[in-house]
Amino acid sequence: MAHPPDCCHPCATCLLCFYSCHWVTAKKRKGLKTTKCDCTWFLFLLCVFLFMLVWLYFAIIILNDFHNFNEFIFKQRKLWLDWSLVLLIATAVLITYSTALLVLALCLQLCGQPLKLHWLHKTLLILSALVVAAAFTGLGIKWAEEWRSAQISLQATGPFLHIGFVGGMTLLAWPLASFIYRTHNTGLKVFLLLVYCTVMIALYLAPLGITSPCIMEENQLPPKPALIGHRGAPMLAPENTLMSLHKAVDCDVEVFETDVMVSADGVPFLMHDEELTRTTNVQAVFPERAALNSTAFNWTDLQQLDAGSWFLERRPFPTVQSLSAGDRYEVTKQRIPSLEQALEAAKQSNISIMFDLRPENHSDYQSFVNATLEVILQSGIPLQQVLWLPDGFREQVKQRAPGVQQVYGRKRLQNEKEPLLRVNLPYQDMSSEEIRQYRQGNISVNLYVVNEPWLFSVLWCSGVSSVTTNACQVLKEMKHPIWLLPSSTYLMIWIVVDCASLLTILWAFLLLK
Repeated sequence: MAHPPDCCHPCATCLLCFYSCHWVTAKKRKGLKTTKCDCTWFLFLLCVFLFMLVWLYFAIIILNDFHNFNEFIFKQRKLWLDWSLVLLIATAVLITYSTALLVLALCLQLCGQPLKLHWLHKTLLILSALVVAAAFTGLGIKWAEEWRSAQISLQATGPFLHIGFVGGMTLLAWPLASFIYRTHNTGLKVFLLLVYCTVMIALYLAPLGITSPCIMEENQLPPKPALIGHRGAPMLAPENTLMSLHKAVDCDVEVFETDVMVSADGVPFLMHDEELTRTTNVQAVFPERAALNSTAFNWTDLQQLDAGSWFLERRPFPTVQSLSAGDRYEVTKQRIPSLEQALEAAKQSNISIMFDLRPENHSDYQSFVNATLEVILQSGIPLQQVLWLPDGFREQVKQRAPGVQQVYGRKRLQNEKEPLLRVNLPYQDMSSEEIRQYRQGNISVNLYVVNEPWLFSVLWCSGVSSVTTNACQVLKEMKHPIWLLPSSTYLMIWIVVDCASLLTILWAFLLLK
């Protein structure tokens, strides 16, 4: 192959050196040609690169729910680590490596150099593809709901992904045109042109299938969803503590969401896990009883536990590093609060409290319900500020405390005897259309757990009533969805992008002819 006039020999030598992992002089390059096998490996490299891009997208999307994964690993292995950092670092390494190889290959093609990929690169590419394939398989088996999260994310990113793909495929026209004008294989030319044209036509027409609740007029935007603090404000204080409740109040949350258990001597207290090992120092205070269920401890024992220091030691969220000295000191003073203390704090702060009663499969669950109801009725908190989530013995609760607001963890049924007024569901379980229908039926919809601004924006545009969040300090500052486009503006952007792309592709093929 002849060298293009703008491609100097030293540059071509360096590019080929990195790609083929050995120094090839100008004389040796003259005898080298790109074979069918080399073309196959280039196509494999391109496929791996696209595979990595898809995984990068998924990795960013699942960050919203990654704290759940960290908790799951701790429950299984008793090892706490922010696995999101491991995920992001590994993903960054893989995507950087495949991108660098692809850029080298495209530059070599533009310079008219042979594509001789070294066996080491081939091996690493295969291993990279296998690692990502294993990650996708594990995601599908253990964390299948994240596929629905990815579908929802397309409502936030679809218009921008379309522009990105059109731009990327447009840039690909330059090396493609260079290759087509250099090769003498007519069949290969026709095949590549057909594939490229098919992909571009599909991309140009893709907006016809892109739907997003945020494509609307400004005056159609629903009110901002209310914020519910998931176990308080767990990014700013230890979860399910009075400090966490007060931090949530500072974030303007309307509801403090928590979890209630009942001690062996009948005192309801705040705790999410069935064991105390993750959020207290039970292993240091009661090492022989650390593996017992939280309900096996009496209230006197529970009050001896430190419910705050773990937050500084394990740093469940990156925000822990930015705590002030005063907040750090207050964290170390946290103890497991009783439900009575939490109700008093909620009453003084004028916020509602919503809770689950755990564990649901306990043999004494009815006595747990009775003890919890007794504390609520004696606390003096207005009953309309109490949101009751547990399904067990719900009718009994309605009779004893009719003022308590009933929240259901399911969708409404077709022949519902008593209409639902409030539902509490995972954000993956409701579509934008269902949210609109519930809103029209005056049913309050709360979705959990929503941490990322992109997800909050989609649900805001959909018209959700409230969201449960770990990141109340972030969502509090959002005065507007991340993006909102009138349909006419989106149509204009679509036409401009597609026309610019088409003209650029024509220019590339005419210029390199």
